[in-house]
Amino acid sequence: MVVALTSDEEHASVGMADLVSEGGPDADLAIVCEPTNLSVMPAHKGFVWIRALFRGLAAHGSRPDIGVDAIRHAALYLSALDSYGRELRSRAAHPLLEYGSVHAGKIHGGTAESVYPDECELLLERRTLPGETPETVVNEFQSVLDMVTANEPTMEACLTMTLERPGTEVALSHPLVTGLLRSGEAFEVEPVVEGMTAWVDAAFLNEKGIPAVCYGPGSIEQAHTDDEWVDIRQIHSCANVLEHFVRDLVG
Repeated sequence: MVVALTSDEEHASVGMADLVSEGGPDADLAIVCEPTNLSVMPAHKGFVWIRALFRGLAAHGSRPDIGVDAIRHAALYLSALDSYGRELRSRAAHPLLEYGSVHAGKIHGGTAESVYPDECELLLERRTLPGETPETVVNEFQSVLDMVTANEPTMEACLTMTLERPGTEVALSHPLVTGLLRSGEAFEVEPVVEGMTAWVDAAFLNEKGIPAVCYGPGSIEQAHTDDEWVDIRQIHSCANVLEHFVRDLVG
């Protein structure tokens, strides 16, 4: 049994990426101990981060005949992305993860109230489903931008993908899933299978050919809050379930 403690899980997971790229771990199965409330989570979403940069023309606020408002152009694009987000929800739902999504995480632009802004930057995130590729996502973002610019001759904008991580899934019939459920029942843990909405390190392991699922104490609802906590009883239950699973696995 290998216990891997890796860094940077909250951002780009460079620790797990390096571990996998350097040939490790040598394992048949993997359990990523994310907070799942002791539900088995064999699937999780991925993400694509995109930087959208809009160029305008700075001018005095009294000269709309000269100024080109980069913030306005960014707002038009955001409005179009709302429609794109609704279209994502009209697609076929994943059985555990439902739908992909899109949102703006950060916006920056302008210098003063009385100046037409010559630049506006949007940092965007698209949450993806297993099987969706970053190339497809970037093309979809570009198609939305092309639609907006077709009606705005002064709009100048470009998109750059800054980071991507894939979604992933393990079959519900896989022994890793059924074995954890069986071990949980041995300690009166309700057998629940759900999808993990966040991105986690399991994707790197699955890409390497090591089937990986998420299982652990605590709830993702408490993650990233000012008062993170985990029920001690769940910690004990999780330890018992994992020990039972390993012993059952090795016979």
